[in-house]
Amino acid sequence: MLRPEISSTSPSAPAVSPSSGETRSPQGPRYNFGLQETPQSCPSVQVVCASTPPGTSGAAGDRSSSSSSSRPCPAPNSRPAQGSYFGNKRAYAENTVASNFTFGASSSSARDTNYPQTLKTPLSTGNPQRSGYKSWTPQMGYSASSSSAVSAHSPSVIVAVVEGRGLARGEIGMASIDLKNPQIILSQFADNTTYAKVITKLKILSPLEIIMSNTACAVGNSTKLFTLITENFKNVNFTTIQRKYFNETKGLEYIEQLCIAEFSTVLMEVQSKYYCLAAVAALLKYVEFIQNSVYAPKSLKICFQGSEQTAMIDSSSAQNLELLINNQDCRNNHTLFGVLNYTKTPGGSRRLRSNILEPLVDIETINMRLDCVQELLQDEELFFGLQSVISRFLDTEQLLSVLVQIPKQDTIAMKNCNTPLLRAYCGSLEDKRFGIILEKIKTVINDDARYMKGCLNMRTQKCYAVRSNINEFLDIARRTYTEIVDDIAGMISQLGEKYSLPLRTSFSSARGFFIQMTTDCIALPSDQLPSEFIKISKVKNSYSFTSADLIKMNERCQESLREIYHMTYMIVCKLLSEIYEHIHCLYKLSDTVSMLDMLLSFAHACTLSDYVRPEFTDTLAIKQGWHPILEKISAEKPIANNTYITEGSNFLIITGPNMSGKSTYLKQIALSQIMAQIGSYVPAEYSSFRIAKQIFTRISTDDDIETNSSTFMKEMKEIAYILHNANDKSLILIDELGRGTNTEEGIGICYAVCEYLLSLKAFTLFATHFLELCHIDALYPNVENMHFEVQHVKNTSRNKEAILYTYKLSKGLTEEKNYGLKAAEVSSLPPSIVLDAKEITTQITRQILQNQRSTPEMERQRAVYHLATRLVQTARNSQLDPDSLRIYLSNLKKKYKEDFPRTEQVSGKTEE
Repeated sequence: MLRPEISSTSPSAPAVSPSSGETRSPQGPRYNFGLQETPQSCPSVQVVCASTPPGTSGAAGDRSSSSSSSRPCPAPNSRPAQGSYFGNKRAYAENTVASNFTFGASSSSARDTNYPQTLKTPLSTGNPQRSGYKSWTPQMGYSASSSSAVSAHSPSVIVAVVEGRGLARGEIGMASIDLKNPQIILSQFADNTTYAKVITKLKILSPLEIIMSNTACAVGNSTKLFTLITENFKNVNFTTIQRKYFNETKGLEYIEQLCIAEFSTVLMEVQSKYYCLAAVAALLKYVEFIQNSVYAPKSLKICFQGSEQTAMIDSSSAQNLELLINNQDCRNNHTLFGVLNYTKTPGGSRRLRSNILEPLVDIETINMRLDCVQELLQDEELFFGLQSVISRFLDTEQLLSVLVQIPKQDTIAMKNCNTPLLRAYCGSLEDKRFGIILEKIKTVINDDARYMKGCLNMRTQKCYAVRSNINEFLDIARRTYTEIVDDIAGMISQLGEKYSLPLRTSFSSARGFFIQMTTDCIALPSDQLPSEFIKISKVKNSYSFTSADLIKMNERCQESLREIYHMTYMIVCKLLSEIYEHIHCLYKLSDTVSMLDMLLSFAHACTLSDYVRPEFTDTLAIKQGWHPILEKISAEKPIANNTYITEGSNFLIITGPNMSGKSTYLKQIALSQIMAQIGSYVPAEYSSFRIAKQIFTRISTDDDIETNSSTFMKEMKEIAYILHNANDKSLILIDELGRGTNTEEGIGICYAVCEYLLSLKAFTLFATHFLELCHIDALYPNVENMHFEVQHVKNTSRNKEAILYTYKLSKGLTEEKNYGLKAAEVSSLPPSIVLDAKEITTQITRQILQNQRSTPEMERQRAVYHLATRLVQTARNSQLDPDSLRIYLSNLKKKYKEDFPRTEQVSGKTEE
């Protein structure tokens, strides 16, 4: 937790110095904080002001100051300024800083007058201010009591990124901290020149602000990494910090000092990870600077996440597959996230989001999750009991920052669970430290203290949050406040009797107590209110006003409130200091609740549809699988199809007319793969998957004005990205490549791309309208041709044939010829043009197909190859008993023998 630097002999909060004569180019950083250490001159004792307003300390306080010298700290017993926290009328729940941090004086007042302080704000550098986001990094002002008050996905993450130089270029270190949840995540990995992993990780984090070294962002000499990040994150704030603050030694010291003992094993993981250590040093230095506070020792959860632990889905594929955002309407929930999201807590929702973007690759972990989902589906009492309890949890991650309210306690029989993961969670929830924390809170905080709507209700909750008899002066101040409020109500009642007017007492956060009156049945004498009333405003038939006496009483009320808030704040701070030593169990609680919430959400999704538990082998086999998002949208269940891809048949070419279902089928495969790898059941009758470490798609056909890319150029950029990054464990989905240029070039590009991908063992599905590509199976036995069937129906009214789409996938290439011409014929094109198009198409097709016939030797080799791959697959994955295995092998032998008459037939046709 953050705490002040009390009685510090030398302030460590760095001052900010402007860079002289620097003008920002379009590639330059939006922020330029040159963090600079202050000189260690004569020691000065930092005065701690109990009434220093947290809301005005730290970055916000510094940025409002333009003086180069420090202001003296007010005396401890002096009253805070009008804009201070204790005089602030906003809800206590919105000022969680008060219950989370013990602040010292603001950075300007804490320094000795010999220390110069110069500030360079973003606006003073001449940087253009973008609309839609703030010009500073906000402090941690989030409500813990009302999770609806803050979006679960609103940006709150600050990320530091650093890249190695010289021979280490491409080695990336990252450190991130979520301001809503005091947890630091470290990463270090090697990336190529496209920096795909960096961009993907940043997209998943969805940062509020990105910190980089000033040497990487130098105007006119910025690195490629900085350029790519600024291109991909146009609405994110960028801050530059001097390179010396990216110090790996300091980073290791930070981790040793701040990491909770239970997570201290992270030290072993990161001791040699110099770049992530450098990133965390700069990150923590910057957060300390903007918050004007330091973290308490042993209070943070710090973990290391390598890039090899999850599958990589690039941002383009996430958009094409509509994992989080619907491409047609960003407001609806027709996405994979919408299909699976039945979570009850913001933490569970955040975990589901991150899991969808980063599916697991460890089969053991996935199966543990699937075991949990299976047990939840089989044990109805456990499912509904857990769902009921978790729905009453607050955002436990924000509770780590606030610790004011504890969720209602319930008992669920988790001890009888069979799944190891559920038993482990049950054990973590039995931690005795929960009882210790609850007891400490109950001794200080009233049981009925809670978040309430309405500024007056919230003010009352703040006043009486602490129990009576804890502090005698607090009890006196509260009695005084109650008496003043009663006096105000009595005075307004007397005024109503005096002037025979229906006056009532009202309250607003801006005006305090004031008088309201409705003139429905009342005729005012001379149509005027008595002269005693001032600041009169009228809305329709309602008057609002006050009086001089009421204004004075409001001021007395505010003074009393400030005393109450100040004493309450100090009591809560003392309570927090006692809870710090037990804080690790709350991190465990946060992880447990969010994971259980996500697993319950998976189980809930299964109850609404006939999903099946997936298996994990070296084969992608789906029996009667359907599209999960389409099922949610459609009134009827979508048409189901089979899928079978193995190492021996790893390249599927899919053909079929327009609108026959090719793109939907490709997305269905990718979504099912992701669902399986995050531990969810999948929409199918049976499913088996090979773990995909990367998922690539090339589906979109839109141009991009921002990057000046045509449809074809965007296609080429996306396919180049796939070719540079794909490996044997990838799942690749390509939809209609090359249609942005002429046919000959499009076929040539597609053929070359197919041949390159065929050299890999990646599972590839390639949808195309170029039927010439289908003949590539004569050269490569691991190619399978599939097509979507259509039926021709006679339209009696127009005396023409119409196409009926079946959306069924079958083996072989499509038998539909010239379906584009048929679609044109249905349209309003002149018949003469359609007739000419048919003749020209026939001539071109005859020329192209002349030299594309298979030879008997090719067919024989293909039969042998398929037999060999089936035998290898049987040896690896077969679970058949000896008799069944003998029958299977016998059938395989018969099928192999049947293939030879086909080769002879092909030979006869060739001779003819």
